[in-house]
Amino acid sequence: MPNIHSMPDRPTFSVIVPTIGRTRPVQRLLQSLSRQTMPSRPSQIEIIVVDQNADDRLVELLQGHEWPFPIMHLTTPGKTGASRARNAGTPHAKGSYIVFADDDCWYPPGLFADVESFFRTTGVDIVSGRAANESGRSINSRFETTIQQVERHNVWTTSIEWMLFFRREILSELGGFDEQLGPGANSPWQAAEGQDIVLHALAKGYSSAYNPDLIGHHAELDIVTPDARQLAKSRAYARAMGVVLARHHYGLASIVYWTIRPLLAASLHAGTGNIWRARYYLSVAQGRLEGWLPRHSSKPRLVSRARVE
Repeated sequence: MPNIHSMPDRPTFSVIVPTIGRTRPVQRLLQSLSRQTMPSRPSQIEIIVVDQNADDRLVELLQGHEWPFPIMHLTTPGKTGASRARNAGTPHAKGSYIVFADDDCWYPPGLFADVESFFRTTGVDIVSGRAANESGRSINSRFETTIQQVERHNVWTTSIEWMLFFRREILSELGGFDEQLGPGANSPWQAAEGQDIVLHALAKGYSSAYNPDLIGHHAELDIVTPDARQLAKSRAYARAMGVVLARHHYGLASIVYWTIRPLLAASLHAGTGNIWRARYYLSVAQGRLEGWLPRHSSKPRLVSRARVE
């Protein structure tokens, strides 16, 4: 059952946080959210924590602190998967805008005010930013460097799940995230749920804009000296990209492009003696191809439809 701390009637932002296995990173995230201010209505943020832990590790953090925003603590033990948690939290959201924060990301002061301003000036349905370290360097993906509309051709370089902000009213029409995609999903496809839902939105006629000045922070993936676990994760992430490319009818030229890029990178790093980094790029190429092949991409899109009032 949810534990609700006096949720406001209409906050500006609803922040939905799927979480399992982490405590201190959740605290860091909440601390970063406490430094956000809204120019229209200060401090109008609500937090919905979808707690998939089997224990009470988050109770003291969520209920034993005086946070400057209301928190709903929704416990769903035994129901794992980030996309599943996002869909569970969405029906409780009342904000004008919704963002689905990773439990190990954090946001710089003033970001939400900048996002709200960008929504007002562009009139789009989805706003996206990029992942960066605290010096502003892009991490964990390749991102565009200029403000631009998000379209099919650039969705892979303008979208990352925890930096996607949605107008609340469009999420009911989109039907939520595909629960077969994303971290913790009971499938081989452990990423790309963000690009999938953006592509789904674009196909329905909704609009999305990307601004590289909107940044959030996250731990940086080790692709220089990746261990076996990181290689397996990278392959699973890449496999999800392949299946989403196939699902949204990207043709042979697209999968060739997205497979050749990491193969060329693997050759480059193998030539300089960095075998582990070469293995990383080989895992990426292999995963993308595996996901795109028909035996994977024929899977239907299965979601828990998230009803938004």
